[in-house]
This record gives sequence, C-alpha cells and structure tokens, in this order.
Amino acid sequence: MLAPVLARSEAANRALARVDTLAAEFNDPYLFSRVLTRREAVSSSGIEGTHSTLDELLSVEETEDAEATEAAIQVKDYALALDAFLPLAREQGPAVFTVDLLRELHRAVMRGDAAYRDEPGDLRQIVAWIGGGGDIAYSTYNPPPPALVPECLAQTVEYLRCRGMQTQTQGLLTRMAIGHAHFEAVHPFRDGNGRVGRLLLPLMMAADGHVPLYLSPYIEAHKAGYYAALKEAQQRLEWHAVVGYLADAVLGTVDELMITRAALAELRRVWLGRRRFRSASAALRALDVLPHYPVITVKRLATILGVTFEAASTAVDQLVASGILEERTGHRRNRHFAAVEALRIINRPFGAEPALPGGLIGDDQADAR
Repeated sequence: MLAPVLARSEAANRALARVDTLAAEFNDPYLFSRVLTRREAVSSSGIEGTHSTLDELLSVEETEDAEATEAAIQVKDYALALDAFLPLAREQGPAVFTVDLLRELHRAVMRGDAAYRDEPGDLRQIVAWIGGGGDIAYSTYNPPPPALVPECLAQTVEYLRCRGMQTQTQGLLTRMAIGHAHFEAVHPFRDGNGRVGRLLLPLMMAADGHVPLYLSPYIEAHKAGYYAALKEAQQRLEWHAVVGYLADAVLGTVDELMITRAALAELRRVWLGRRRFRSASAALRALDVLPHYPVITVKRLATILGVTFEAASTAVDQLVASGILEERTGHRRNRHFAAVEALRIINRPFGAEPALPGGLIGDDQADAR
C-alpha cells in the first residue's frame, strides 16, 4: 500500500523522531507552546470558513472581550478543546478514543456556533452528501445513511484504539491517515466533521507518546491537495495518497517549527541588545514568556512569573520603552500588550520566511533549523 510514498513516509517518521529528541534532550518549551495550538485552531477553523486571526484569538483570551466575534469564540473553543483533551490522550494512550470522546470533541468545538441546527455532540439524523452544489444528484461522495452512522463510527473508534495485529503492521503515520480519512468518510455530525477530524491528528500523536504536531496550517496552505487525497482514499481506496499527503504535512510542519524556533531565538538576542536588563529581573524573565504569550496583560505576566502586580507592571513599562511591547487598548485599565515582532514571526503565512527587525532571518540562523 505504501510503496509509492514510502520514502516520504520514512522521512516524516524521521522528522517526528527529531522533534521527540529535541523535546526529551533539550526540554525545548517552544515545542509545547500554547501559540502552536492557537495557530492550529485558527487554521483548522479557517478551512471550514470560520475566519478569525491569531491576534484576535489571543486578545480575546487575555481580555475575555464581551464584544468578541462569533468566529473568534468558535476558534477559542477549538483551542480550549486541545488544552482539555491532549493531556487525556497522553495519559490514556489509544484507549482514550471512544465514541463518547468524539461526541465530546464535537460538543467542544461547536458549542459556540449559534447557527448549528443540531445539538452539538449528537450524531446526525439526516442524509448528508459532499459536493454537488446542494444537489445530491451531483454529489462527489455520499457518507453512510443516518441509521448506519453509529456502527460505522464504532468501527472507526476500534481502529483508532490500535489493538491486535494493527500494532505490528501499521505505523503511526499510516494510522493517522487512515483514521482521519475513515472519520471524515463517516461524516457523523451534520457539520463540524472537518474540525473534529483534524483534532484527531495531534491526539493520535499524543496518544502514541509523541510530541503532537499541529498540521492544520499546512493543510490550510495546501487545501486542494488535502481534499484530493481524501477523495482518492475514500472513493478509490488509494490509501497511499492520504498517507503521502500527511507525510508531506509532517515534514512541512517540522521545517516550519524549526524555522520559527530559530527566528524567535534570534529575536530574543535583538531584544537583549535594546537595553541592559538587570539579572533575574521580571523584565528579563518576561522575554522568555512573550513567544508563548505574545499578547499579554500585566496580571497574566505577574501570575506566570510569580511576582507582584507592581513588579510585573514595572517590567511591562520597561519593555514598552524598549519597543518590545506595545499597548493595544489606549485605556488606563484592563490594558493588554502585544509583542508585535514575535507575532509577526509566529503568524506569518505558512512557508514564508520570518521577518526580523533589520531584515529576514540570516543564514547563520537558517543553519540552526
């Protein structure tokens, strides 16, 4: 089955091992950064037409903005689902996958969608079809009828649990590809299947003991290939197409991760050159926080650093004076601050070179990828 994409699959497995090694040997905090899950949430939702931005999402999380758009609320729900369910996957392994879990995932990502016509988490009771411009006569794929959805979903869950000979014959990448394609083929909910299906990818990695990678930014940038690969798998049982696509997604995501790490490390060196920071000061320590919280409040910084509100406020004032942070609200209270240069690196289009103060990432940093 994998012969046409074997080299790509093996390269992706090496990339996964590289990330695991970095996590284990160097305890690299960026590999577990919350901004990765937030960017995943923005991209996965965007694929389905729910458009927000990373900047907006981070701002909503910091300020609990009552005027947040419905799209931002839905994207936030997706990010919170990752926060809630990834630890369960790490703890329970493949046994975490149950029909109830899938329904909980759907409930988590769809609860903020006021236009959703079913109860979030309920299996669909209507006939569904893919493509055709609203006319089933011209559909490109027809998922199982409602009466068969519970049985088909139970079979998908059994596959995700990875028991028996499957553990000996299929690697993680193959299981991710087939499991994702199976779930999307069942199409168990009226809407939101794409988001739930993409949530399964980092959950499967975590359940298998790997550092989870977030593939939706790659998928969003290569959307036509994603749908084509699913079509080949679901209509023609050409499983190598979706395995090859996910292999490319893993490779591309790891490359992007390494480039971003290097760029943020270089940005920290730039920041250190802007003022003399007192050793162990809150302002100096804040430089390690900002890549994970590029939009932040004084209260949040005080909590993370374990210092008083006054000490955090002094640190923020110093960082603003150094051009590292800028205040966003214009208010005297409930202010939030942004590390714009870090945001520019983290939130750049997938595959674009990161822009640093004074120019693009240099060759010496590129070598560190």
